[in-house]
Amino acid sequence: MNASELIAIDVHVHLETEMADNEANAAAQKYFGQSGVGRNRHELAAYYRERKIGCVIFTVDERLTGRPPIPNDEIAAFAAENADIMFAFASVDPTRGQDAVAEAKRLIAAGGIRGFKLHPPLQQFHANDPKVYPFYEVINEAKLPVIFHTGHSGIGTGMPGGGGVRLKYGNPMDIDDVAVDFPDMLIIMAHPSFPWQDEAISICLHKPQVYIDLSGWSPKYFSPTLVQYANTLLKHKVLFGSDYPLIAPDRWLADFEKIAIKDEVRPLILKENAMRLFGLV
Repeated sequence: MNASELIAIDVHVHLETEMADNEANAAAQKYFGQSGVGRNRHELAAYYRERKIGCVIFTVDERLTGRPPIPNDEIAAFAAENADIMFAFASVDPTRGQDAVAEAKRLIAAGGIRGFKLHPPLQQFHANDPKVYPFYEVINEAKLPVIFHTGHSGIGTGMPGGGGVRLKYGNPMDIDDVAVDFPDMLIIMAHPSFPWQDEAISICLHKPQVYIDLSGWSPKYFSPTLVQYANTLLKHKVLFGSDYPLIAPDRWLADFEKIAIKDEVRPLILKENAMRLFGLV
């Protein structure tokens, strides 16, 4: 990634298959609204390159919604083809036990990935469950960061029974245990963690290796407490993320301009914090 030529780095970008008739996709689009951006991967690359925004791309390896994930190797290859603006995270369902451990080892050995994305509500596990710790040990040994979904899930919202998504798995307090047990593993808590925003802020403040990405919400809906800490004690630990294609970066950035973030903090959130986190400086 040629970070010096970029104006921002979006740390939360989904590469998805097109499934317009999928019930979970339809519910998500109703919840988020039409973002106006394409789901085709080549449209994604053109969108980010035109705007000089870098991006971290991934899928979610889950079976709950019926949306098939794009293979991690395919994502890594696509990121390599567009290495000037993107790199890839892998997603492996850690509840698969030794199969997950073996797959993580294989992906790391193959190269091409820069971290992992986990989604406890869709993969249906508590992040602090000791059964998934062997999976974390592989990632920790490789010194790679992990993005954990936290908080409410737009996926399943409005569906009968929430589409089977259990929100309890999004409680960031589970991740506090992971941060204690793996003190050297870089952790990104994805999204403003409603209804546990204060808990996420506390964890990020308390644990030096934990960060927050601001994806999945328009900045105009950020809580005053989140804005306060982003401007002050957490100004080096908050990251720009959109949640493309559910939220368009154009919309996110336009709304970000309108909230009370200090001028000197804006470049930290938009790019510089991610550069340090990913070793691009």
